[in-house]
Amino acid sequence: MRFIADFHIHSKYSRAVSKDMVLEELDRWADDKGILVMGTGDFTHPEWFKELKEKLEPAELGLFRLKPEFKRKTIKGTLAETRFMLTVEISGIYTRGGRGRRIHNLVFVPDFETAENINTQLSWIGNLKSDGRPILGIDSEELARIVFSSHQEAAVIPAHVWTPWFSLFGSMSGFDRIEECFGKFAPEIFAIETGLSSDPSMNWRLSTLDRIALISNSDSHSLERIGREANVFDAELSYRGIMDALKSFNPKRFVATIEFFPEEGKYHYDGHRACNVSWHPDETRRNAGICTGCKKKVTVGVMSRVGALADRPVPKATRVSLGAMEGITWNGRTPYVNLVPLDEIIGEAIGVGAQSKAVRVEYEKLIQAFGSELGVLMEHPIEAIAQVAKPEVALALGRVRLGKLSIEPGYDGEYGKVRIFREESDRKAIEVQRSLF
Repeated sequence: MRFIADFHIHSKYSRAVSKDMVLEELDRWADDKGILVMGTGDFTHPEWFKELKEKLEPAELGLFRLKPEFKRKTIKGTLAETRFMLTVEISGIYTRGGRGRRIHNLVFVPDFETAENINTQLSWIGNLKSDGRPILGIDSEELARIVFSSHQEAAVIPAHVWTPWFSLFGSMSGFDRIEECFGKFAPEIFAIETGLSSDPSMNWRLSTLDRIALISNSDSHSLERIGREANVFDAELSYRGIMDALKSFNPKRFVATIEFFPEEGKYHYDGHRACNVSWHPDETRRNAGICTGCKKKVTVGVMSRVGALADRPVPKATRVSLGAMEGITWNGRTPYVNLVPLDEIIGEAIGVGAQSKAVRVEYEKLIQAFGSELGVLMEHPIEAIAQVAKPEVALALGRVRLGKLSIEPGYDGEYGKVRIFREESDRKAIEVQRSLF
């Protein structure tokens, strides 16, 4: 069965997260986005865990669905068939090898009993009530021991592994190898989350990751950002089916990942936000890593960090067909596609902010016509979309599919700035498009 999954989100119980991130809304928004399997996030939080147990019921083995009495209608006026998988992100802050470490890890479990067992053990270490993503003084190796001893199918997947401050390979507090972080449990780590500021081709430069599946998730703090990165499967719809597909290294089962353009992520380039300094790694080296404004060290971003650990050049990728667009692959790996969220595409096309009412009207019109956001972005021909959408929206979507855009790279916590229409000639092309329709 072919479906899309987004495993990493947060609930309303996490800091800096929308209060709308509740099961009723996640259920229907996932359907409008085109996602069948959603991670619950935050299962360690006592109040969220209570809600999960009250509002979810068993579906396929290891997956759950929202009970009928809590359902709300989607944009299409239907009820969603969203499945939920029990997941949580753990923030571990500890010392190893004489250095402070701040590592975020995702935990996946197939049932509530296992989640409750893990929660009990983690509650002895720190306060699980303070944040949906608990901050604990726990070594990643100890976390792995707790998780793997709780259930033979429980999984630990390092989160957004290149983020400078809080990740496995982070330049500020991470490690150089999976083995350094997880010790004897390293062989049990079968996947990593690449994060918004990197894509698979960057990770393919490390031979140490050749045995590792590369997954992508939204890490969403709001309903609008669900599915901005996600995973495409053609597998049995079950917890075990998903895990087996990730371990298979078979692109017929783990079909693709959906990615940001990595330049759009908050930590792609090096830099110092306070001084408005944004540097390509070459410029960082020329300045010995010292900000020209305040004379302090810049935050070393993902592009630099990948280059520091890589042991081979950027792979010579090939292109494969994925729906109405092409994906990028190398050496038989799971391919990926780079996308821009639909509301951002519409916003730039019609010249207003992505959160404006005009964007929402156009967005809902497209969802009603084509079923889901990811369907619009990936599956349907531009010619069909142009029959429904404003001409400039269809033109903008076509450009995104071809990668014909410019991005001012993100750095030091600032998202990159995407520009689909760059010159006066682009705007003239819109007028031509209007005349055609």
